[in-house]
Amino acid sequence: MNDSEIRNTFHQKHLRHQHAHKDTIIIEELGLNHGKNRADIAVLNGRFIGYEIKSDNDSLHRLEDQIKSYNTIFDKAYIVVGDRYSRIIHNDIPPWWGIITALKNKDDIEFNISRDAQMNKFVKPVSIARLLWRNEVLEILEQKQACSNIRKQSREILYHHLIDALNISELRKAVKYFMRKRINWRYPKRLLQDDDLSPRLPITCDSEF
Repeated sequence: MNDSEIRNTFHQKHLRHQHAHKDTIIIEELGLNHGKNRADIAVLNGRFIGYEIKSDNDSLHRLEDQIKSYNTIFDKAYIVVGDRYSRIIHNDIPPWWGIITALKNKDDIEFNISRDAQMNKFVKPVSIARLLWRNEVLEILEQKQACSNIRKQSREILYHHLIDALNISELRKAVKYFMRKRINWRYPKRLLQDDDLSPRLPITCDSEF
């Protein structure tokens, strides 16, 4: 099984209910900490959940660094592995990470939760803030009237103003709001009843952070 096989079936089977939930955003290849790493699949709702896929064709060379980025952003994290890593992966991930094994049976792939994820105690609000673009942070801070002369300040300073202005729940809500609002961006996909993945329907946001 390669990455594409696991990923497509994972959307159709394991994430089916999340795709159907109107308040959930699902994004592939979400850049973390300004693109230092990427989450293979990010599920953003009241909590943020990240999924890292390691197929039998992948190596684990970058996993340690990827874990560090996941740990700063996601409330829960899972690694999805094929048979090659299913018996050894617990040695390479934190104990609070969940493990999902992908097992191929003829032309089908089944997913089993070998270990459920626990809540992450190491989330850093500033890393969540970095999911937002500079203009989005400025919009929030100007709306909140959080500080003066903000347009002259560096992006990193703006992020710190933001985490002073919003609690972590409000911060997650802001990230979801602006990701829905972005134009010509990588919109998530919605799963139809026939199990096909189709382009996501437009969403209008009737509430702000």
